[in-house]
Amino acid sequence: MTEGKSSPEQLLDQVRLGGAVPKHIAIIMDGNGRWAGERGLPRFMGHREGMKAVRRTVTGCLDMKAAHLTLYAFSKENWLRPPKEIAALMQLLAEYVERDREELAEKGVQVRVIGDRSRLSPASLGAVDSIEGATADGGELVLNLAISYGSRDEIIGATRNLASQCVAGEITPDDITEASFASALFTAGSPDPDLLIRTSGEMRVSNFLLWQIAYSEIHVTPVLWPDFEERDLYEAILEYQRRERRFGRVTR
Repeated sequence: MTEGKSSPEQLLDQVRLGGAVPKHIAIIMDGNGRWAGERGLPRFMGHREGMKAVRRTVTGCLDMKAAHLTLYAFSKENWLRPPKEIAALMQLLAEYVERDREELAEKGVQVRVIGDRSRLSPASLGAVDSIEGATADGGELVLNLAISYGSRDEIIGATRNLASQCVAGEITPDDITEASFASALFTAGSPDPDLLIRTSGEMRVSNFLLWQIAYSEIHVTPVLWPDFEERDLYEAILEYQRRERRFGRVTR
């Protein structure tokens, strides 16, 4: 432990004593490529190291008893990256499923993959089906993995779905509410995020959960995703606990 700094265990104790833990934490996992570049490594190595941060974050959420975690793993825009990098990322998905599927199930983590699955290869779709099936009964933590995800596409898809129901006479336009719209999104079943974390210091939301983060608290850390540890997660939660959430209201 660095002198003068609290250990992760001490920070976790502070979180438990500090107040409400966010029910839903969303994270934009940024900085894998920069992490690799700073070390003269190929980008793939940054993504591989980032998988370790995923495991640490899941463990931290379980220890805090957070109920929902959404991780931005692969955006729709990421399909524009070099084919070699895309293939490496899909291989990492398969490796993650093979290595962590049983442990996640044992720990009560229910994995849901959200996003446009139409562009995934048969092998990637098989990996998705495998981890969702194996963890379907998890009741401790819902882990939403956003893969081939774009929030604008998600919103358009939900709008088309509700419009089709109107055309079919199943609902009327007046039946469309915030709740019914939210139920048509990929994240249906998860509450809106209380806290959005972005690593690597970038100050943007990158087409991630645009509807859902309307009132989310935002925490930006300069830490690159592969270096993100439990202590960084707990420090973000402690900052969240110090904030006053008003949801547009005046409290005094």
